[in-house]
Amino acid sequence: MRTNRARATLVAATAVLVSAALAGPALAAAPAHADGRGHAATRDALRAAVKDGVPGATATARERGRTWSATTGVGDLRTDTPRSTHDRYRVGSITKTFVATVLLQLEAEGRLSLDDTVDTWLPGLVRGHGHDGRAITVRRLLNHTSGIYNYTDDDTFVSTYMAADQFFEHRYDTLDPRDLVAVAMTHEPVFAPGASWSYSNTNYVLAGLVVEKVTGHPYGDEIRDRILRPLGMRATSVPGTRVTVPGPSSRAYSKLAPTTTGPTYDVTRISPTLAYAAGEMISDSADLNRFYTALLGGRLLPAEQLKEMKTTVKVEGVPNAGYGLGLIERELSCGTTVWGHGGGIHGSVSEAVTTGNGRHSLSFNFNGDWSGDSEAVVEAEFCGR
Repeated sequence: MRTNRARATLVAATAVLVSAALAGPALAAAPAHADGRGHAATRDALRAAVKDGVPGATATARERGRTWSATTGVGDLRTDTPRSTHDRYRVGSITKTFVATVLLQLEAEGRLSLDDTVDTWLPGLVRGHGHDGRAITVRRLLNHTSGIYNYTDDDTFVSTYMAADQFFEHRYDTLDPRDLVAVAMTHEPVFAPGASWSYSNTNYVLAGLVVEKVTGHPYGDEIRDRILRPLGMRATSVPGTRVTVPGPSSRAYSKLAPTTTGPTYDVTRISPTLAYAAGEMISDSADLNRFYTALLGGRLLPAEQLKEMKTTVKVEGVPNAGYGLGLIERELSCGTTVWGHGGGIHGSVSEAVTTGNGRHSLSFNFNGDWSGDSEAVVEAEFCGR
């Protein structure tokens, strides 16, 4: 998930609520599967995130067949338990790449066209205050050029599910995805379809519903059968209505306010239905690396569909970045281009990026949603070693 407040930091988490610094223990490299060499700049960037206020971080990189992992800070502020390199965490908008991959697979199978209108599959759902699903294609959902209002920007939604005074009363609400769309329909579109670019979680709620209409199955089942099982991604799941994060995992923390001060709340338990296909998935760093490596390496999509996914549109205000179909392209300061997605949801900020050939990947997570520089970690891994 992501709000327009976070658009200027395209790869950071969405709905990120800002906060104060918390100290954590020094970085510790993971045993066993970590090679223990190099990555000094990445280690420093992770340490800096904790110094800046993130309770803890976990990261895994893979390059030329070698895997390196590290943690810093704590996974539980009450017990000072450190984070684990095997932690599972909510990945937020990284979910969008999985959803887009399934839709592109369905296109390759001839079961839909990305140029189908939304109304073809979800008749009458996108209507109201100038929205019209007859004028919006599935492709425009996936690359955020639909102009559909972002339901997570709605003031009532924000106060109910993202602010401390109501969050604890509503954290376990089970929301229907069509009701999330209905929230967006109470607002005007942000622009006419195709006229510009604006990140909207509503786009991917609709994309998930399209998957379900085309296949007759829950979108999470399609992700499981088409991606998770074939790749052996055992730490990854689509939780549906499950409010917990499977172990091993750390606690997730938020300020539940747009401030750098104030109480820190444990927001680990939450109904993922508030995100649905826009950001509900759970994974770990090793699984995310496996997914993006397979995707960029051509193992999940035919060449034609992968090319479509990597065809980007300009993101206003974010230099050297483009948005494809559920996939972000970014040129780093050293000239290296990486592909992937960032994601944030209550108490969790994640990033997963891979080079275009799939040979070098990095995934990491902060278990606090108010602080920490994700961009610095990515730059450190690919440019600062």
